[in-house]
Amino acid sequence: MATGVNRPKGFSSQSYSPASSRGSPSIPPTNKQLLNPLNTKVDPVDQEAKTKEKDQMVGLNDKFVALIDKVRNLEQQNKALETRLKILLEQENYKGNIDDIVSQLAANLRKQIDSLARDRQKLENELNKSQDDVENTRAKYEDELQKKAEAENDFVLTKKDVDEGYLQRVGLELKLEDLLSELDFLRKGYDEEIKELESLIQNETVVLKSDGARDLDMDEILKGVQAQYETMATRSREEAEHWNRKKMDDMVLKAGKHEQDVRDIKKEIADIQRNIQRLRNEIDALKRKKESLEGDIKNAEENGQRAIDEAREQIAQLEEALRRDKQVMAHQVREYQVLMNLKLALDIEIATYRKLLEGEEMRMAEQQRNQYDVKDQGTQSQEPPPVTNPDTPKRSLLIKIEVKNGRVISESSQFL
Repeated sequence: MATGVNRPKGFSSQSYSPASSRGSPSIPPTNKQLLNPLNTKVDPVDQEAKTKEKDQMVGLNDKFVALIDKVRNLEQQNKALETRLKILLEQENYKGNIDDIVSQLAANLRKQIDSLARDRQKLENELNKSQDDVENTRAKYEDELQKKAEAENDFVLTKKDVDEGYLQRVGLELKLEDLLSELDFLRKGYDEEIKELESLIQNETVVLKSDGARDLDMDEILKGVQAQYETMATRSREEAEHWNRKKMDDMVLKAGKHEQDVRDIKKEIADIQRNIQRLRNEIDALKRKKESLEGDIKNAEENGQRAIDEAREQIAQLEEALRRDKQVMAHQVREYQVLMNLKLALDIEIATYRKLLEGEEMRMAEQQRNQYDVKDQGTQSQEPPPVTNPDTPKRSLLIKIEVKNGRVISESSQFL
């Protein structure tokens, strides 16, 4: 097996064996050079080659120590990278639930928006109902006002009738007084006429007595006439009193009827005023309720808008956090790829150094064997070793490593 180690000058790997003749034993010829004294003079070329070889051994030992330290450092870095890779893989296995949180928050916000929409619809329905109630109450109020106006007109007309009735009553009372005065006057006239008739009867009676021709019962005649006049006066008085009483009763009935109508109208007007006051109170209450509902609707709209703005802000924050997390994950993935590439490069470098060390160990072992062979040949023969050509080219080690998907598939080495 050929190696890339340069043999030192003055040494040869060929063994020396003295010439011996086969067949019958014979005395070997005497070599006169062996009888000459041993030349202890050191060959300067050989000394220089040994010095160079020693320097090369020292340099190789230093390089070997440096390579061993470097391999140890690379192994430590490889372990650290494997630990870091394991941590990154464990972190990569964790799957965040940001999308679920965002979805849940969006669902909650949609529920709040739906609830606010339902509340708004309910408040709008109540507002429409209140507006309908206000319209109905306004219509009732207008009807009551119209009824009030009509009642006031009726009251005015009734008052006019009452006033006219009162004036008629006063007129009738005055007329009654006139009639009573006239009745008294007639009574007095009748009394005077009766007195006058009585005086005439008495005068006639006196004349008759003086004549003495006829005996007339004038007392009976006067009593009869007086009875007739009294009957006529009583009948006239009764007729007048009856007529006056009838007129008074009619006037009293009419005045009472008008007073009852006035009381009914006043009562109706009081009821209408109470209804108007009640309707005004209801209108004021409905107005306050309307204002309260409008305030609730406005507050609900403001709260809904505020909730929507807060939800949008939270969604924006979550999206920003998600974007940052994605950037961090992408950065970690890139860092992971960089670490994998670095690990792969370190693995390749470690494999390369391992092959170099193996080749160096093989070369040093081969060099040591060649040195042992040279020493054995020096003890067996004193012939000078052939001088090697210093221009002999050195052989180099070629290492091929095939990598696929970040893994080493095959390795091969070859001396050139």
